[in-house]
Amino acid sequence: MTASLKIDFVSDISCPWCAIGLAALEKALDNVQGDVAVQLHVQPFELNPQMPAGGQDITEHLTQKYGSTAQEQAQIRDTIRQRGAGVGFVFNPSGRGRVYNTFAAHRLLHWVGLASSERQLALKKALLVACHSHSQAMESAEVLLDAVAQVGLDVARASQILASDEFAAEVRAAEAFYTGLGIHSVPAVIINDRHLISGGQPAAVFEQALRQIAATTSPAL
Repeated sequence: MTASLKIDFVSDISCPWCAIGLAALEKALDNVQGDVAVQLHVQPFELNPQMPAGGQDITEHLTQKYGSTAQEQAQIRDTIRQRGAGVGFVFNPSGRGRVYNTFAAHRLLHWVGLASSERQLALKKALLVACHSHSQAMESAEVLLDAVAQVGLDVARASQILASDEFAAEVRAAEAFYTGLGIHSVPAVIINDRHLISGGQPAAVFEQALRQIAATTSPAL
């Protein structure tokens, strides 16, 4: 019998470890296919909710936020590129020049998720590629709408959303819910509203957790 699991993937577009974690989670899901049925939902989290329009130079930002040097940041980027390669995600070898506000992207993801978790996941992956593979400005309506078009979604409707504050309250409520649970770093993978896996873990770690949790879960009907 196949066990059914609900997975909430709490993350931010601008987080490189979220790109790694999602790719690794998908590999794990492929490995458990047939044994575990999964409903995967993308949930919002903003690493830099106060980021102003125009963004900030990434070296300056990371130095201010974490106290890291440019050399330390270069070493971390190399580690991230290697981890990404291991799960099939390609990071721009030159890194990103700037960090941007991602609230508009989260509003679009919320909109898509109301209709289809599969298409929401497709948009999430397109946005991660735009950010980390192509180093695009993730506050740009043009960039966001291009991702919408790539996955076959309604560009005109998405444009309406971006031109308004539609779904702003819903996204903020979801963000408050997850921070209220004590989540202050991402990615955070929540399984069946009970089990938390933190960080961009290897696929094997996700697979082991999925199988263990599935073993104690009632089979899907």
